[in-house]
Amino acid sequence: RMAALFGFGSQPTISIVFADAETRKRVPILQNGTTNEQLLFHAHDDVRGTVFIEPPKGKQRMEHMGIKIELIGRIELSHDRGGRSEFTSLVRELDPPGELSGPRQYAFEFCNVEKQYESYEGINVRLRYFLKVTIARQYNTNVTHEQDFCVHVLQYEPEINSSIKMEVGIEDCLHIEFEYNRGKYHLRDVILGKIYFLLVRIKIKHMELAIIKRESSGIGPNTYNESETVTKFEIMDGAPVRNESVPIRLFLSGFDQLTPTMRNVNNKFSVKYYLNLVLIDEEDRRYFKQQEVALWRKV
Repeated sequence: RMAALFGFGSQPTISIVFADAETRKRVPILQNGTTNEQLLFHAHDDVRGTVFIEPPKGKQRMEHMGIKIELIGRIELSHDRGGRSEFTSLVRELDPPGELSGPRQYAFEFCNVEKQYESYEGINVRLRYFLKVTIARQYNTNVTHEQDFCVHVLQYEPEINSSIKMEVGIEDCLHIEFEYNRGKYHLRDVILGKIYFLLVRIKIKHMELAIIKRESSGIGPNTYNESETVTKFEIMDGAPVRNESVPIRLFLSGFDQLTPTMRNVNNKFSVKYYLNLVLIDEEDRRYFKQQEVALWRKV
């Protein structure tokens, strides 16, 4: 009763409804082990909708010092307590200081907002876009409500996309040459390649190809690197012979954890992808060669 008397009790109810929520695509976002759906926006889409506010239950009126909505783009680093950096922050005033008497609704719009980076949920890094409504109050703490949305950045076909050719050798024991048809792939692409065995004097048991995702964040001595294997599959079982050629065909479209390559985003983090070719001999020794490939999201 004392809390209610001084206004510390129940809070006003805030909700945000996007204008095109019924027709806009939703994408699943894995966060802290649970999957939530978020509305999908592209880099130059307008963000508009309506904010609904109801006074606290049992109170007809509520004084406030102004109501605003912000569109925020933020990078959050889990290993850095002060590691929140906002790269986009826009504000719209919804209501000047006054009082709420009964439910209210406010239309808002953010037009021509450049959303230059893609949303990202990683191991140590989170890049998020969200709307934040704030009801400022004089004697109580402010009341806030946040709603996230997802951004995808689409790209056109790269003008230059050469094949990758590399040789790997262990002197007088093994000499192989591998070739991938391109160095840059869109997220629904197929990686095609060949491996040629020019010299084989060790007994290869099998060979596998993995896609490695490497996330690095922070700077200098406070750099954190995390690697995860997106997928791994066997491309050969048994011993190859000299001049044998083994084809590679890897479909990327089945892996939700793939994102576009991200290089030094806002000087905070990078996400890179590597094809890791591993040969295992009969004594379980492993020989491997990594090659970076660039991933992009197709228009």
